[in-house]
Amino acid sequence: MVAKNRKQTGKSPATQADRDKSPLVSPPGKSTVRRAGREGKGSSGSHPNGLSGVRNKLRLTPSAVVKLGITLLLAALTGYLHWYHLSQLFENDRHFSHLSTLEKEMAFRTEMGLYYSYYKTIIEAPSFLDGLHMIMNDRLTEYPLVINTLKRFNLYPEVVLASWYRMYTGVMSYFGIPTKMCWSINRGEGLTPVNSCEGMGDPAYFYVTCVFLLNGVMMSLFFVYGAYLSGSRLGGIVTTVCFFFNHGESTRVMWTPPLRESFAYPFLVLQMLLLTYILRTRTPSRTAMVALGVSNLCFMLPWQFAQFVLLTQVASLFASYILGYLGAAKMQSILVTHMVTLGVCFVLMFGNSMLLTSFYASSLVSIWAIIALRDRFTQVFKPGIVLWVMQGLAWVGATVLLKFMLSTVLGASDDAHISGLIKSKFTSYKDFHTLMYTCAAEFDFMELETPVRYLKTLLLPINMLVVALIAVRVSVFGLGGGKASVKREDVDEALVYHSLQLVAFAVLAVLIMRLKLFLTPHMCIMASLICSKQLFGWIGEKFKHQVVVFAVMAVMAIHGVVNLQAQWAIIGEFSNLPQEELLDWIQENTHPDAVFAGAMPTMASVKLSAGRPIVNHPHYEDAGLRSRTKLVYSMYSRMSGETVKRNLMKLGVDFFVLEDSWCTRRTRPGCSMPEIWDIEDPQNVGKIPLCTHMSRNSRPHFTTVFSNEVYKVLKIPKITKDLR
Repeated sequence: MVAKNRKQTGKSPATQADRDKSPLVSPPGKSTVRRAGREGKGSSGSHPNGLSGVRNKLRLTPSAVVKLGITLLLAALTGYLHWYHLSQLFENDRHFSHLSTLEKEMAFRTEMGLYYSYYKTIIEAPSFLDGLHMIMNDRLTEYPLVINTLKRFNLYPEVVLASWYRMYTGVMSYFGIPTKMCWSINRGEGLTPVNSCEGMGDPAYFYVTCVFLLNGVMMSLFFVYGAYLSGSRLGGIVTTVCFFFNHGESTRVMWTPPLRESFAYPFLVLQMLLLTYILRTRTPSRTAMVALGVSNLCFMLPWQFAQFVLLTQVASLFASYILGYLGAAKMQSILVTHMVTLGVCFVLMFGNSMLLTSFYASSLVSIWAIIALRDRFTQVFKPGIVLWVMQGLAWVGATVLLKFMLSTVLGASDDAHISGLIKSKFTSYKDFHTLMYTCAAEFDFMELETPVRYLKTLLLPINMLVVALIAVRVSVFGLGGGKASVKREDVDEALVYHSLQLVAFAVLAVLIMRLKLFLTPHMCIMASLICSKQLFGWIGEKFKHQVVVFAVMAVMAIHGVVNLQAQWAIIGEFSNLPQEELLDWIQENTHPDAVFAGAMPTMASVKLSAGRPIVNHPHYEDAGLRSRTKLVYSMYSRMSGETVKRNLMKLGVDFFVLEDSWCTRRTRPGCSMPEIWDIEDPQNVGKIPLCTHMSRNSRPHFTTVFSNEVYKVLKIPKITKDLR
């Protein structure tokens, strides 16, 4: 590829304890509280609605305003650096700015392409409302069904981005301002040139830029979070440095922008920051609780798995309550906020039953009941370990019982595969759907290399030290028979919660490696506590403490910089000529109503770039879709060709896209598609897989109408299709 030439064309007042714990607000010297009846008057001739008025309302001293400004400036800088880092990694990996529209769409593989297709639908529709109606009455994704994809696939991010894109291009067009620059790119190797566009007027460019900007804001929040938790701006620096040094273990947004966690995780950071503030405030204001609820909602709406993360949060808070570090009233306020958020999310998701039948929803109800019956528990059980254990057992038992009761009553089985996945982690249980997950490396147990990488950047040792110090403080002041007043004063309930949350994330990450994307950032947050006077005041005076922290960061940098250099060294260029040939053939040689089936990742591309109806896709969180995919994947079993043909006939398929790699690929013993099918179809074990026969000769059951080195398109005979 040749290089292209660019052308120019009412808030609650902070308590003293809050001020002492926050680096954003300095402890006041003289009182700035004005006498009653004089709030409307400015001082020293300043305008009451100006900066001075804001400062007085927040009760900040001039030095506190300066410190707050520095904190926000550093937060903005870290956000910019992360946005730039993500953008460069993505560009270096795919040369995205030089790709054609089709190549950009193909770069969004598997479920990424599925999500992006709905964004494309809305922006290409005659109007925004027409596009919204099209995705809410979708006829292409699960032919012949008409489904509300906004309900099924958590597509609010695409709806919002598509509305922004339409407004942006509309306004720019009205004023005659160009929004993109396009070039003809010579791809070499005898390939035809393609047009490539760059700028916010290009749909794909607009999409990924917004994702990276959101995750830049996430890093700014991360800095503020670390600074607030540790009580020092240096803590914010430690948090962001740890994140960058462990970037490959902390996020994958630079490789997979359209995935749901790319949109959801920044709001989890905000939600946990607000939760930390609430835990540190004796009587949280209504504004704080509303903000917590809104951030909670913004986390839940984009991602179907947010409920599992929030389950760990509620469990960690409940453990803090059981141990006596979180009051019943505050715990109930947080539970109410979660319940209201869940209800609003249920409505906005058009009654998605997975929300009400989740362990998260059942857990909220069971914990509420246990707290309401706390007097009964204390009457029956002796305070101490026995009471803690019984409350914990009551929570587990009530949650599981209520969850399965709700699933039975509502007839919901969409999350049954999650129960199977959890069961497979602790037993020898396995079935087709479970193996589809566990055979993928990201759903396997955490690999040994991960904690080794944590060791090399000192992230694991620092976290172990921090948690150990928190445990010591808890045991000395809390469990050692101290008075309640001593406990409240000397043990920060936010630190207790964060330690328990770390344990919960660690358990999830060990069981499912993909979930280390929650563990690693939380470890970075916990690492900020090396700057906490509360935990590390024994080091000595402030200067000595800071020297130690900088020394630790210097040691971190030895391997952390190596990790960053390894990321920067990734230079690639996206190209998938076999799939490009396939998609071009489909558009030129098949009717727009022709129905396709095949491997889930490929079907997402067929829907996105060719606009053809498909019968299966990569979003696996639906019982009906799992059944459809199982029928489609019978092509990779050892069943007879006649049986598989009838399976496809039931689904109304016109063309099947066969990929030989799906027939032969084996990530580990027992994980090739024919071996997975052997679990479900033991009577055919030992036979040659049908896909092997099809790769040689598709007759008499099918007719090969297209083939290249990767793909073969099999046509279902008309006479067979008419029988369905």
